Amino acid sequence: MTFIDRVFLKWESGEAMAAAFSSSMLWFTLLCMPLGTCMYCATFVSQYFGNHQPQRIGPAVWQGVWLSICFSPLLLAAIPFAPLLFSFAQHPETVTQLEIIYFQILCCGAPAMLIAQAFCSFYAGQGQTRIMMCVDSLVAIVNLVLDYLWIFGKAGFPAMGIAGAGYATVVALWLKALIYALLVLQRHHRVKFSTGNWKLDPSLLRRLLYYGAPSGFQFLIDVLGFTVFVVLVGRLGAIEAEASSMAFSISTLSFMPIWGFSQAAAILVGQYLGENRDDLAARGTWTSLQIALTYMTVISVLYLTVPQLFLKPFFLDTPEGQNYEIWIMSLTLLRFVAAYNMLDATMMIFVNAIKGAGDTPFVLKVSGVMASLMMLGSWLVVEKFHGGIYSCWALLTSWVWSVGVIYAFRFLGGKWRTMRVIEQQPVNAESGQES
Repeated sequence: MTFIDRVFLKWESGEAMAAAFSSSMLWFTLLCMPLGTCMYCATFVSQYFGNHQPQRIGPAVWQGVWLSICFSPLLLAAIPFAPLLFSFAQHPETVTQLEIIYFQILCCGAPAMLIAQAFCSFYAGQGQTRIMMCVDSLVAIVNLVLDYLWIFGKAGFPAMGIAGAGYATVVALWLKALIYALLVLQRHHRVKFSTGNWKLDPSLLRRLLYYGAPSGFQFLIDVLGFTVFVVLVGRLGAIEAEASSMAFSISTLSFMPIWGFSQAAAILVGQYLGENRDDLAARGTWTSLQIALTYMTVISVLYLTVPQLFLKPFFLDTPEGQNYEIWIMSLTLLRFVAAYNMLDATMMIFVNAIKGAGDTPFVLKVSGVMASLMMLGSWLVVEKFHGGIYSCWALLTSWVWSVGVIYAFRFLGGKWRTMRVIEQQPVNAESGQES
C-alpha cells in the first residue's frame, strides 16, 4: 500500500516521495519483529492442517492475535520519538518534517497490520490464497481511492499531501483487519477449526514464541540492515535518494509474486511435514523455485529492455526533460536490480521453506551476521571511502548473492526434513490419514 502512496506523492514532489519511502522503511523496521512472529502462526496452521488436527488451528491463530494486542502499545509508543529518530538520518529539514508526519500517522495503523496478519494466517496456513488475494485487492483499491482524494484534495476533501497518504493507508489497514476477523469467525469455521476458542494457551503460546520470535528477529535484522542502507544512501544527495526510492519501489512491487511463491513454499513444507512426507515438501519447494525463477527472468529482461515501462508512472505529472538526471540514474539502478533478482528469489524460496519446517534459529544467526556486514559495508562505502550511489548498489547486489547461496546450501543439507513445530499425532504417510 505504501507503494501506491509513493507513486501519487511523486506527482506532488520528489521530496514527498523520498520522505514516504524512508519513513515507511523505519516504520516497517519497528514492525518487523512482532509482524514476523505473528506471521509464523501460518506455519503452525499448516502443520496442524497437514497432521489432521483442525481443532488446534483456531487456538493457534488466536495466540497470534493476543501477541498482536500485546505488541501494539510498544509500536504506538514510538510516535513521540519520531523527531529524535529522524534527526539521526541527517536528511534535509524539509524532508525530515515530511518523514515525521508520515511515520507518526503510519504508527496508528501498526496494530491493525499485526491483527490482520494473525487472522490471515488461518487462510495462509491452509493454502486458501484466493481469499487472501480478494481481501488484499479490495483493501488496495480502497487505499488507492483514498490516496487520490486525500493527497490532492478531490471530491470536497482538503489536500493533505503526505498526511493524506498516511491516513489512507491506516484506514485501509484497519479495514483489512476487520474483514479478516469477520471471515475467520464465521460459524462453520468456529465449528470445524475452533476459531471461537480465543483463550490463551500457555503451552501453544510458548511454542509460537520459541519458533516465531527468531523468525521475527530475523525479519527485523534483515529490514534494519536494508533501512540503514537506505538512510546512508539518502546522505549522498536528493537525486540519489529519489532515484533509489523509485528503483526500490519498482523492485518491491515486482517482487510481490515472489513473496507469494515463497509463502507457498513455506505452507507446502509445513503441510507435508505434518503428514511426514518430507519428499513432497522438497518437491513443492523446488517447484516454487522454478516458477519464481521463470517469473524473475521475465522481469529482469523487462528491466533491461523496457525500463521506461516501470518508471513512467513516477513522471506522469513531470514536464518532459525535467528530472532528467533522476531518470538516467533510476535506469542504471534498475540494472542492478536485474543483476540480483534471481538470487533474491532463490533466497526467498529457500529461507521460507526451512522456516516452514522450524529452522528459525539458523535463519536468525545468518541474518545477524549478514545484516551486520551489510550495515558496516554501507557505512564504510558512504562515510569512509566516500563512494557514490553505484558503489552502494554494487555492495547491495553482492550481499543478495551471498545470502542466496547460504540458504541454498542449508536447504540442500536437509536438516530441515526432521524438524516439526507442533505436537504430532500418528499419520499414515501413504494415505495422509490418521493411523
